Amino acid sequence: MNTPNGSSSLVYELYCSKCNTKYNYNEKQSFATCCEKPLLFSYSLAKGTSKEILNLANKSIWRYAPFLPILSQKNFVSLGEGLTPTIKLEFLGNHINIPELFLKDETNNPTGSFKARGISVAVSKLKELGIKKCIIPTAGNAGGALAAYCAKANIEATIIMPNHTPKVFKDECMLYGANLLFVDGLINDCGNKAKELNKNGEYFDVSTLKEPYRLEGKKIMGYEIAEYFNWDLPDYIFYPAGGGTGLIGIWKAFKELIELGWIKNKLPKMIAVQSSSCAPIQEAFNDPINWKQKFTPEASIANGLAVPYPFGMDLMLNVIKESNGAICTIQETEIKENVLLFSKKEGILISPEGAATYMALSQFQKNGIITKEHRVLLLNTGSGYKYIENVI
Repeated sequence: MNTPNGSSSLVYELYCSKCNTKYNYNEKQSFATCCEKPLLFSYSLAKGTSKEILNLANKSIWRYAPFLPILSQKNFVSLGEGLTPTIKLEFLGNHINIPELFLKDETNNPTGSFKARGISVAVSKLKELGIKKCIIPTAGNAGGALAAYCAKANIEATIIMPNHTPKVFKDECMLYGANLLFVDGLINDCGNKAKELNKNGEYFDVSTLKEPYRLEGKKIMGYEIAEYFNWDLPDYIFYPAGGGTGLIGIWKAFKELIELGWIKNKLPKMIAVQSSSCAPIQEAFNDPINWKQKFTPEASIANGLAVPYPFGMDLMLNVIKESNGAICTIQETEIKENVLLFSKKEGILISPEGAATYMALSQFQKNGIITKEHRVLLLNTGSGYKYIENVI
């Protein structure tokens, strides 16, 4: 295959998501210093590209390697992430008269969540760039994933998480050999601690969207969704949005698939689901200028949704706008009730984040926005087993 960089990757440019200033993707990059916004990769995509470019024998995200920014296969750091199942929710679909209701279940990923996708690509890039130390603030799942992949790659990982994080998240980080620190507060407070520890630039910061690599791994969910539905996308996708990398990544994948000519139908409406305890997307949507001054975030039983000041806010709002989507906030009690509903009626111990999506769909159905004619996909971002102490 002839590629612009002489590798199997079709990566073309790395650019600022606000002003399009170009950055060298062959060098270590964090975020766009020109505008203090996330960096995005683009690829050399041409209509008519054959799907034979996919390595269908590979049952991980790396079957889509040409659309990832790792230049040499020898640098892939994989634990078998991706290609997770999409399940038809028979009972819950019939319960609200949405017969075409599906769940993309990320439970089967290494360390039990979708974070494995982004971390696999990020750690692969750290290996490719020769980086030996990294740091991350986390609400839980990203820390466990980083600890596991850094163990595989022989990279030192320092992980900072809130004190109130369930014990299982803390234990897995220590078992994988990571350095673990705790902070009173939410993930933004952990981010401040990471910045303080890294004032001399000793570590590579793997914070959400403050580096461009995790987004690329998360976007592969979009490729998998399209492939599962035979390149005919659902009408609605409900996504539990904390830092928002998955929401942004899935939408990015759909736009790349349009460039390739692999999907032609109308794109889905993207619904960002948050907890009422911490719903910054709704706040920013309602008052783009002053929302931070008025916002008082709290912890959530859905740890991954407690991201008060996401770095990718502009990109998330763009996804909502471009897809004619919406934002939906769910009460904490409703999230807990829906965890129990999933386990008792579908046999799936779902994460609180994933459970919130079904409650959001129920609201849309009651309001007549979504009907039995629509095909709907919910995203469950991780295993409910890690959250048992939050929901019992």
